[in-house]
This record gives sequence, C-alpha cells and structure tokens, in this order.
Amino acid sequence: MSPIKQHAHQLIDALPEAAGWDDLARAVDGARFEAAVHAGMAAADQGQIASPAQVTAMFARWGVDVAA
Repeated sequence: MSPIKQHAHQLIDALPEAAGWDDLARAVDGARFEAAVHAGMAAADQGQIASPAQVTAMFARWGVDVAA
C-alpha cells in the first residue's frame, strides 16, 4: 500500500466513531497543510527560497502594493 493510502487509513482510524464527513474533511485538510509546511521547510533547508525582490514581484503581479 502506498504511503498516502496508509496515512489516509490512519486518519480515518483516528476519527471518533460518530465522526461525519466534515470531521474527515478537517482531518484531511490538516494533513495536507502539515505536508505542505514540511515540504516548504525542506525546500528552505535546501536553499530553495525566494529573494525579497522576487517576493515583491510576486505580490505586484497579484495587485498587492507592498510599499503601503
């Protein structure tokens, strides 16, 4: 079984018996958020970070005035 399926089974097994779909969705969302944070931390550890100028340019493309 793939690691993602194993993790999904663990999430479901950890839910209370009376859990509903919303509880499952929250558990999955939390797991996805945690995985994204860990991936971002690993990328930062490898030096894969954006410079301040790159971040400013990204915000400008989104219409955000960073000087304000």
